[in-house]
Amino acid sequence: MAATVVRAALLERQFRLLSRRSNVGTEVRAGLTTFMVMAYIIVLNAVIITAGAKIAGQNVPFPAVVTSTCLVAGIMCLAMGLYANLPFAMAPGMGLNAVVAFQLMVGMKYTFAEAMGVIVLEGLIITVLVLTGLRQLILRALPFSLKLAIGAGIGLFLFAIGAYEGGLFTVPPYVPIDGGGTRPPDTAGTLGNFLAPATLFALFGLVLTAALMRARIKGALLIGILLTTLVGMIVHLVLRVPLSTVPGKLELPSPLVSGPDFSLLGAVFNGGFAFLLSGTGPAILAGVLATLSVMLSDFFDTAGTFTALGTEAELVDKEGNLRENEDRAYLVDSLGALFGGLCGCSSATTYIESGAGIAEGGRTGLTSVVTAIPFLLAMWLGGLFSIVPPEATAGALMIVGLLMLAATAAEIPWRDFSVGLPALFALMIMPLTWSITNGIGAGVILYTLLHVRTAGIPLWVVSLVFVVYFALGSH
Repeated sequence: MAATVVRAALLERQFRLLSRRSNVGTEVRAGLTTFMVMAYIIVLNAVIITAGAKIAGQNVPFPAVVTSTCLVAGIMCLAMGLYANLPFAMAPGMGLNAVVAFQLMVGMKYTFAEAMGVIVLEGLIITVLVLTGLRQLILRALPFSLKLAIGAGIGLFLFAIGAYEGGLFTVPPYVPIDGGGTRPPDTAGTLGNFLAPATLFALFGLVLTAALMRARIKGALLIGILLTTLVGMIVHLVLRVPLSTVPGKLELPSPLVSGPDFSLLGAVFNGGFAFLLSGTGPAILAGVLATLSVMLSDFFDTAGTFTALGTEAELVDKEGNLRENEDRAYLVDSLGALFGGLCGCSSATTYIESGAGIAEGGRTGLTSVVTAIPFLLAMWLGGLFSIVPPEATAGALMIVGLLMLAATAAEIPWRDFSVGLPALFALMIMPLTWSITNGIGAGVILYTLLHVRTAGIPLWVVSLVFVVYFALGSH
């Protein structure tokens, strides 16, 4: 009994559960829910990076990327939970890993070590900006209406991710032109095949999870994911119906336990900065621009994510800034990029999927600590955790997107066109371009142009940076 009291006191002192109106059971449930909707990164990060390496004629071991991914996610979740006391989970970021694989290794012909060098450098730059307070100064200059729009846009983005993973819509390919070449498709997206087993499976998960949410069952999101996966395994293994578009899902792996592969740790020190030290002038410039491009995306993606998640968790002030430990949170997130590069698995960033755990009631860093545990275990049990298919988590992502949209969009003064129009640009461009940074940039530029006299110097500086960002990205 005394030991239980001591443990409860230690947890309260570390995470301040009572003041955040939470408890251990809720935090554990929230942390596991967050892990379940993020677990796809364990395999997907390895798939993307090794695919790029293969095209580039390089050998990057798949098991080693899995190990590095789990290690970075686990350590950074622990750091966010223990140091910043926030329910924000971190892992190597989608989009950023594609930059590593296809822009740096395939397009720019960088070695894997050099690609990690770019990630380490951008992590160092962002960390310096945090320590000097410049990052916080710039992000606080964003008007509250745009911060609300960022949260709503991320909600739509999450919904779009869930709908895409569930097969509810597809992105049509470019259309061949007679005589050679291609043209854009007639529509940006088309309806998926609603008779496909995988799509029906995702819809089953969505309806099941929504019913659990409507019944106000504690742990509805996590229970929905687990039940959907269990039903899918039974149908797949007994009836041999393919319920996932990803091979190997819903099947027990063999072996269940395998040792981690740490061979990519420190790979950056094997010539990772050669593009700066031994390249020509144009090559060095290209490397610097690539580093700054990745940094800019990392810089603003986190701002939008913090605002959206903090609003959902009721941890922000009236200006949309985190009330507690904001500097600590930004420092941990910045170090995530640096640590990801050092471990050889791309830049780690705060995940918008953390909203799933927050929707389950997660309010403290204990949620992130719980999320870290299965990530670290996955270094030995990666195959077991990879059973869960994206179709089983699609419904949870769509529901979380709705919750985030509802928590932010209603507060935006839409009828004030000088505010509503930039907010709409920020909100819509995120899901349309699958980029938080693009949405923030469009909203900031338009807001600044509509408030020429009142926009402060930081906002003008940010707008000019985004103008350069879009100009470089259009070529």
